[in-house]
Amino acid sequence: MIRRLFYMSLGAFLTVWTMRKLQSLRPDHVARRTADRAVTLADQLRDFAGEVRRESASRETELRAEFGLDTVDGITTGKNKIYDVKDGR
Repeated sequence: MIRRLFYMSLGAFLTVWTMRKLQSLRPDHVARRTADRAVTLADQLRDFAGEVRRESASRETELRAEFGLDTVDGITTGKNKIYDVKDGR
């Protein structure tokens, strides 16, 4: 009697599990999950690109300060200055 109850419960569990798996494979569910994952990936890529830009700008500032590239032939290259000499960019 206990054996029959166990196998009946196991069968019911496997039936419910299988039905849920099959429903999750419907096209509208798959499309929604794919779109959500694409949005998440795009957000992660955007964050990564922003961090790369910040780090590269920081490193460029360090290198310019280290090699004295804030001036080009005695002309300061700060904001609102007119560049008379090209600095290689």
